[in-house]
Amino acid sequence: MTDFKDLYQSADWKSEKHVPVIDAPDTIVKGEMTKINVTIGKEVAHPNTTAHHIDWIQLFFLAEGEKYPYEIAKTTFSAHGASTNGPDSSTIVTHHEMSISFKTDKPGTLLAASSCNIHGLWQSAKQISIQ
Repeated sequence: MTDFKDLYQSADWKSEKHVPVIDAPDTIVKGEMTKINVTIGKEVAHPNTTAHHIDWIQLFFLAEGEKYPYEIAKTTFSAHGASTNGPDSSTIVTHHEMSISFKTDKPGTLLAASSCNIHGLWQSAKQISIQ
């Protein structure tokens, strides 16, 4: 039997175009809104075509001492150049990037997941501390 956790891949985002990159400060101010960006293909561009694209990005926060993470955001990308005229015939294309703001009183770990329609599920994590 395959475990769900075994389906997620990870790698260094500087050399692997599928890994979600979490742009967030290492330390945030307790209780203050902090902007978080998550993108795919920051260093190595990921295709964004009808045949090969990112479907979604999801962001969680696992606060220190908690058992389960909180889902912070999920963004679905629906436009990849397809139209009634066929694949890659439209100029309407979404970019695989998500920006959100959140606040917390606890340190913890930001966890990002993404889905490529060809290469499956990818993950990354970033530890944040509180000042």
